[in-house]
Amino acid sequence: MAIVAAPMTAAAFAPFGELVACGEGEGASANFGTAQRFDYTAALHNGRPHARANMVTVRCTPVALPLQLKLLERHPHSSQTFIPMVCSRYLVCVAPTGADGNPVISELKAFIVKPGQAINYRTGVWHHPLVVLDAPAQFAMLVWEDGGKEDCVFFQLLVPLTITG
Repeated sequence: MAIVAAPMTAAAFAPFGELVACGEGEGASANFGTAQRFDYTAALHNGRPHARANMVTVRCTPVALPLQLKLLERHPHSSQTFIPMVCSRYLVCVAPTGADGNPVISELKAFIVKPGQAINYRTGVWHHPLVVLDAPAQFAMLVWEDGGKEDCVFFQLLVPLTITG
């Protein structure tokens, strides 16, 4: 099965999390009038009181499309936020969770995220690991972890999926 990656929009990504970017229009004045502040742009979540916030930095090597997806992952107890520090475009692949707890592969969606946009996966959302396009990239990533096996759960695809641009 081949899936064509679409441009990222807040509405299309809403079932899986939030597209985080500076809002349109007026935010709250900040820094004595030299900045606009947009609050609560993502629903950050930690479902385990003993887990610690982990701000990670990630350096990525670019990958060309088409891409073969062989697995998905999810964080059953934490949201996961990726904030580009140096990045051109990156790919986000997400799937809803079925009644059996596994990803619904037939409903997988792929998005190309442009510069200036961060993403926040809701707790438990199935997604492909981070993939950057065009050039090397760096991200800050926020997730709550306790070092246990429930920090990140993987699902191997029986048949790889092809993502095209």
